Amino acid sequence: MKELTLRSEIVIVGGGAGGLELACKLGRKLGPSKVTLVDSRLYHIWKPSLHEVAAGTLDIHQEGLSYQMLAHDNGFSFVFGPMTALDAASKTITVGAIVAATDNDEVLPERRIAYGSLVLAVGSTSNYFGVPGAMEHTISLNATEDAERFRLRMLRLMLAAEQDHEEGKGSGLDVVIIGGGATGVELAAELREASGAYVTYGFDQLDVKRDVRITILEGASRVLAPLPEKVSSAANDLLAKRGIRVVTDCRVTQIDRDRVVDKDGNVYPSNLCVWAAGIKAPDLLASTGLPTARGGQVEVDAHLRVKGADDIYALGDCAACVDGKGNAVPPRAQAAHQQADYLVTTFLRKSRGHAPQDRPYEYRDYGSLVSVGRSTSVGSLMGSLRGASWFVQGTMARLMYTSLHLMHHRAVLGTMRTGVLALARFLVRRATPLVKLH
Repeated sequence: MKELTLRSEIVIVGGGAGGLELACKLGRKLGPSKVTLVDSRLYHIWKPSLHEVAAGTLDIHQEGLSYQMLAHDNGFSFVFGPMTALDAASKTITVGAIVAATDNDEVLPERRIAYGSLVLAVGSTSNYFGVPGAMEHTISLNATEDAERFRLRMLRLMLAAEQDHEEGKGSGLDVVIIGGGATGVELAAELREASGAYVTYGFDQLDVKRDVRITILEGASRVLAPLPEKVSSAANDLLAKRGIRVVTDCRVTQIDRDRVVDKDGNVYPSNLCVWAAGIKAPDLLASTGLPTARGGQVEVDAHLRVKGADDIYALGDCAACVDGKGNAVPPRAQAAHQQADYLVTTFLRKSRGHAPQDRPYEYRDYGSLVSVGRSTSVGSLMGSLRGASWFVQGTMARLMYTSLHLMHHRAVLGTMRTGVLALARFLVRRATPLVKLH
């Protein structure tokens, strides 16, 4: 088959929060002949929602946004497939073939895309830090297929526990979550609430609080260690009320099929283990020839340009970025959102023949919100006056957390389609003028 080569002025690889927002905002201004998004999946899901998919409280088919639909509505082109290679000298990337899972037939061939400017927004993957058994015996919530695999395995374990009770064994099941950051805390809380709904599957012999034992293992002295201590303490109390065990100062040294062992020799039984203890950049970046940092992220300057590479930019978790004030930018959704907005200005100026913007990218921390179940959240909001911050908890925090998701949808859909979204946005802005959180 003849090699298929496509061309686009701006090529964005990765349809996560930052990459998709960038594609949508540029597409609405420049059109599909100028803007192309490349992704290895057909659907976008807001990554902070994956814990809900894993717990079975969110339907991926209702939540997922089709890249093809978004491309049509927002005026960009979409190329389906994984980026497998980059040739910076010829300014081309290679997109791998798509093969049908059922009969192994080639659906789409390998393609090459020639670019004027390239943006890498490929996100991150799990960093196992060399812990034996971590890759083989844990699930990491990096993508929808991970969350779905967790959900189905959880259902199988619940069924087995139900059968054990009917036979008089009553052993229950143990879920161990390694990592007490936002992902670990949110998943634990969501699982506790979701497990109560499993009675609708006919699991009426289980006492979910007694028989579904959930443990968080955290290496730091408290959960949510990067956040203020008041937020951490509130989250810890909410987890305790839900019957979730939290073990801090716990460094995991070995993971087996049915147990986790820490540095002190303590053993934690585990029927299902989740790894939420660290991230790194995808291994692909190391093969591109671009400069990378210790965690595999591409090194960029204060304007988000890859160091030493013409017309290549990076944003989000895959970018090792130091902003205009010399501060390291954390791998958080709000950083990717801000970087996407910064690059929108960069490319629009370039398309109009204007000089590049002099202002370097500067990260602004607007705070963090963490969901601790369906009814409440906790977090801190950062103010604009003297670095002040506000602690938030309960219903208002939950409304604000939900609003972050809705605001992301608005960014990629380009219009405020529902009165609910308008109300959510209003509530967040009334609480604080700085609302682009997470």
